[in-house]
Amino acid sequence: MEQYIQPFIKVCRNVFKELVEVNLTVDRPYFSDQKAVHQWDISAIIGLSGDARGAVVISMRKGLSLRITDLLTGSSHGDIDDDVVDAVGEIVNIIAGNVKKELEEEFRLIISLPTIVQGEWHHVKWPSSQARIICIPFNMGRDMFNLSVAIEAFKGKGD
Repeated sequence: MEQYIQPFIKVCRNVFKELVEVNLTVDRPYFSDQKAVHQWDISAIIGLSGDARGAVVISMRKGLSLRITDLLTGSSHGDIDDDVVDAVGEIVNIIAGNVKKELEEEFRLIISLPTIVQGEWHHVKWPSSQARIICIPFNMGRDMFNLSVAIEAFKGKGD
């Protein structure tokens, strides 16, 4: 599983460095229970299909989503609006697209358009009940977010 996680860490760090000029620190990745309840206010989800299936989800609190959007747009946002939804969706889209390139030798992957879920304590339903979800906690100064990944390779791929 380590070979799948490192590209996500590398790409996520690069995306935040290039887009918002922030150096992220990474906490220890862990497996998450599909039924775990989290205190996120907004999540952006990208589905994966092709030689593997799964999803990539970035989840964060409202304050961080506003801060990131402010950095990207150069204007202030007081609440989750269309700009914030677009910004969080674009970030997960860029991350998934770049990881897709990183994993091309192992998998032919197709990524979906981002879907946004918002609301306090929302729950993300994963594509497969057997999928193992790896959460990668990132710190952006005093704020943190999770990049959660579930990739289920089809037999003979990525073994």
